[in-house]
Amino acid sequence: MIILNFAHPLTPAHLEQIQTLTGEPVDDVVEVKTHFDNGQPFEPQLAVLLEEVPLTAEGWQTVPLLVNPPAYNYVALLLLAQLHGRMGYFPACLRLRPVKNAVPPRFEVAEILNLQKVRNGARKAR
Repeated sequence: MIILNFAHPLTPAHLEQIQTLTGEPVDDVVEVKTHFDNGQPFEPQLAVLLEEVPLTAEGWQTVPLLVNPPAYNYVALLLLAQLHGRMGYFPACLRLRPVKNAVPPRFEVAEILNLQKVRNGARKAR
């Protein structure tokens, strides 16, 4: 599995937690530096950002991917729309949470969000 990381760097402890939760080995982590200029439209900036991801059109559809989305909600929304278009389904995403009472502050992997499963379940409510 390849992790596309659009957020803060993941630690070895995070990778261990991810492997435990998914039951899959992490083969690679693609770090995508995510910074957007609020004075410019976001969609073109995202297009430039996604050029950094070393996947072909076939790779987007066949490589097992896990996404650590950016914290900035507008960018995350655009990213999910782009990924769904490239992959043909919603990707699974990481949810990190602060470790309670940790000094200095640190984060742990809380869960893997299966967005495609959520989408499929929501179809039943139509």
